Amino acid sequence: QVQLVESGGGLVQAGGSLRLSCAASGRTLSRYAMAWFRQGPGKEREFVAAATLSGSSTRYLASVKDRFTISRDYTKNTGYLQMNKLKPEDTAVYFCAADTRDPPGVRVGVGDYTYWGQGTQVTVSS
Repeated sequence: QVQLVESGGGLVQAGGSLRLSCAASGRTLSRYAMAWFRQGPGKEREFVAAATLSGSSTRYLASVKDRFTISRDYTKNTGYLQMNKLKPEDTAVYFCAADTRDPPGVRVGVGDYTYWGQGTQVTVSS
């Protein structure tokens, strides 16, 4: 099975950028569909961005579309979430997730992913 470790979180001012990384070990990330979720204080975990196993299809939460980009580097076995024009409401713990299942379409549910990282905190100040 794959192990996932996120990094790259931190404190940033509104309008700034961060790039989150999701380092995979144990298995090659090319065999997994992957996604990013986030959980704000007192809130449920919500979908942010996802890509199919091939990476050919992606999907984003409406409020982050055109600001966030999901990608992966197969040579580094690492996934990324590039976050631009950050807003205070983006403040949350961000989790990467992966799964070997690859049905048609991009999956956005928490239950669609088996493997999870421990999360990285992103705080956006106003």
